[in-house]
Amino acid sequence: MARFLHIADVHLGFDRYDSPERTRDFFHAFNDLVERYAIQDAVDFVIIVGDLFEHRTIQPGILNQAQLVLRSLQAANIPVIAIEGNHDNRPYGVATSWLRYLSDWGLLTLLEPGAQDAGEPFYEPWDGLRGGYIDLDCGVRIIGSQWYGASAPMAIQQIATAIEQLPPGPAHQILLFHHGLEGQIARYQGALRYGDLLPLKTAGVDYLALGHIHKSYIVEDWVFNPGSVEANSVEEARYERGGFQVTIDSSGIQAKLCQDYRQRPIVRLSIKTQGQELMEELVQLAVQETQAAIARGAICPEERPIVELQIRGTVGFNRLDLDLRDLQQQLKTLTDALIFLLKFNVDTLAYGSPSSPDSDRHQIERDIYLDLLSANSAYRSQAQPLSEALLDLKHLQLSGAEEEELYQFLAGFCRDEA
Repeated sequence: MARFLHIADVHLGFDRYDSPERTRDFFHAFNDLVERYAIQDAVDFVIIVGDLFEHRTIQPGILNQAQLVLRSLQAANIPVIAIEGNHDNRPYGVATSWLRYLSDWGLLTLLEPGAQDAGEPFYEPWDGLRGGYIDLDCGVRIIGSQWYGASAPMAIQQIATAIEQLPPGPAHQILLFHHGLEGQIARYQGALRYGDLLPLKTAGVDYLALGHIHKSYIVEDWVFNPGSVEANSVEEARYERGGFQVTIDSSGIQAKLCQDYRQRPIVRLSIKTQGQELMEELVQLAVQETQAAIARGAICPEERPIVELQIRGTVGFNRLDLDLRDLQQQLKTLTDALIFLLKFNVDTLAYGSPSSPDSDRHQIERDIYLDLLSANSAYRSQAQPLSEALLDLKHLQLSGAEEEELYQFLAGFCRDEA
């Protein structure tokens, strides 16, 4: 029997939103997940299935974060076996990567197929420095791969053939493969079909350990993807994620998704506008929606969450007149959010009065004024008299009226309407 922790898509060095604290979140999540579900539970090994890092080029502090976690596992005598993902794989023409560096220093075992164009076998056993697969004393053979991108279906055939040619080994085979399966998330191009994976099952892979897609899923009790360790965007907040703590023995596979570790809370709110709201009323509505989320416990300011408020619909004022930066800061202060995202996805309410083909210039002008005023929630109730007044004011000005006469006309109009 073997027990292990399967994680992927750690993305150390994540730097979106220009927040150093948010970048540290990814280290804290990784560290806490490993501490709780690998070290405290004394698993036999840990597998990292790609994208340990966010970038191929990393800062020293990010390398230190990786080393801290890996050294804690080393101190607990828990080996770490890893492959590169699309974020941290070596650029074309470069002979090394940061995962190779960590492997050379003994902090993890980086499994890679051999360079066949240089005459190397596709899979060689791990020799302490290099190799494509490793046999562990707990009765498991772990086989590596690399990032294949669009050529993944062809690579699967090659991998399956190479696995069938390996010498006899432990009872259970695990393949590390950084790629996504179709149907799991929307708008993901280049995903594999389930049928593409079946040659691996035929070749004897008992546990196909995936990464790449940041949502947890299991297919047919042999394909496992834990999801990312931390959410990389607010859109990912709806996905389950974590690490699989797995037991594999002669009776089969038992995988538990572990999620109870340190992660930054993400809260998404939305408002649908109808076009009737004044700009000041919309601001108050945004504040009230945020206060209500705090009152019901969806937002806990003490946790310094990431909050997104999306305002959708139509507005009866020029959308550019709303000071979004000021409103965003007001809501950020109210929630004490680490990051507050305000998305203002609205259309300006438009009116179009039908005009007769034989309408004269004055009628067309009157219709245009009426439409513009009706589209603004502040003037809609008085659109008809205001449009007439604007026409009269224009005619007065064009007829050469003095400023005093124009002011008197406006003052008289305001008194009549009051």
